[in-house]
Amino acid sequence: MPRVKFTPILERHLAVPPRAVEGGTVREVLDAVFEENPRLRSYVLDDQARLRKHVVVFVNGEMIADRAGLGDAVESSAEIFVMQALSGG
Repeated sequence: MPRVKFTPILERHLAVPPRAVEGGTVREVLDAVFEENPRLRSYVLDDQARLRKHVVVFVNGEMIADRAGLGDAVESSAEIFVMQALSGG
């Protein structure tokens, strides 16, 4: 099963422990995580179900290409990392 990890900065807002979930695409994997933790969805996706502007997803260390549809393939042994960029001054 793909393993999903989230940037620790999200821990300020809600619990996001690493999870192993089923899925063959980034969308399917994230939907499985959101099913278990619905509040997390709004931190990662916008109202059009696309990645938020300052969120990046990596599969096995490679940034995904499909930010809108999240259709990048995910193997059962994949490591997925969801990261939010920090900004400020």
